[in-house]
Amino acid sequence: MLDIRMIRETPEVFDAAMQQRKSDVSSGDVLAIDAERRAKIAEAEAAKAEQNAASKQVGAAKASGDEAEFERLRALVGEKKDAVARLNEEAKACDAKLSELLMALPNIPFADVPEGDDEEDNVEINRWGNPRNFPFEAKEHYELGGVIPGMDFELGAKLSGARFVVLSGAVARIHRALAQFMLDTHVDENGLTETWTPVLVNEAMMYGTGQLPKFGEDSYQTTEGMWMIPTSEVTLTNTVNGETLEENELPRRLTAHSQCFRSEAGSAGRDTAGMLRQHQFEKVEMVSITHPEQSRAELDRMTRCAEAILEALLLPYRTVVLCTGDMGFGAQRTHDIEVWLPGQGKYREISSVSVCGDFQARRMNARFKPAGGGKPEFVHTLNGSGLAVGRCLIAVLENGQQEDGSVELPVALHPYLGGKSVLTPFGTLV
Repeated sequence: MLDIRMIRETPEVFDAAMQQRKSDVSSGDVLAIDAERRAKIAEAEAAKAEQNAASKQVGAAKASGDEAEFERLRALVGEKKDAVARLNEEAKACDAKLSELLMALPNIPFADVPEGDDEEDNVEINRWGNPRNFPFEAKEHYELGGVIPGMDFELGAKLSGARFVVLSGAVARIHRALAQFMLDTHVDENGLTETWTPVLVNEAMMYGTGQLPKFGEDSYQTTEGMWMIPTSEVTLTNTVNGETLEENELPRRLTAHSQCFRSEAGSAGRDTAGMLRQHQFEKVEMVSITHPEQSRAELDRMTRCAEAILEALLLPYRTVVLCTGDMGFGAQRTHDIEVWLPGQGKYREISSVSVCGDFQARRMNARFKPAGGGKPEFVHTLNGSGLAVGRCLIAVLENGQQEDGSVELPVALHPYLGGKSVLTPFGTLV
């Protein structure tokens, strides 16, 4: 959520940012509601002062025997009391209206974020590895002979519907191995704290990280009103919801492996083949809660954590900075990491790492106490995939594919597979 003081003090900055983010809300729209709210509060305070002054005079009028003045003052006290109640309710309604509007506004991009409309305007900042030259036509993951026995889309559809899959045997084990490898790397090498959290959250938590109110259609809600998390960013970030931390507790770096659920609203017809875009998937998430002065550097650190996973798996990738038109709702700057998929002959997103500044912290009321004293300040939050497990499985299978339908698996995974190194054309590990 944006700071109303920033909009008051620098409306031109706000308007330029909203134009970049393709929002049709102007500073005038926000400040008109804010001005009305402040006017109602001022009127209520003035009426309260008049009520108090009249109340003091009532007793004196009664004591002097001036019955007419007594009745006038008593009526005035009642009138002002009613006015105070009415104005406070009107101010409360304006406050709710302002809060609703602020909750729906996207974050302000950093000045160094490239301007643009969509993914075509994103800017590459890093590239690692060379896509392999296959002496045969590369297949997509679901076409590989060794994968077909362990990746059942028909059974997934039977059990749950479109965009679900059942993994079994060797493919399921590779999928699990990838998640374990990612977690161990983030904990042992990157210093993140492993965390296990629920996949069902209450509505306040979804508001806290910005999934609500604007993006409710992208997630699943139960009949009891709980929400299924689209990513454990929701739970990990909300661990500081309503908290005031000590400055020496920052940065707080967390990681979790969780099931994630997305309705994929608006993606009809996109990536319908294979398991690239599913309603249920697994992800290893990274979240950092930082001091405001550390958050920009933390973005680069988290990006490297995600990139290093791909490098350890020998998967070619590129990293891009998202332009203003392609960046997520709560982000100030986002680095997307795209892994090379030979079956498609293109790079596809496998991680998105974002710095949100105090945008989520304001929604969650998450602060820290400066070590030198002074008023508590809002923390800064960051989140990123480290990585999407299913998409990493796709990349491992496609990049390691052999002409006979087998797959050579990355050395980094061998310890997690009991020393086995190959997925055979028959769907077994050897």
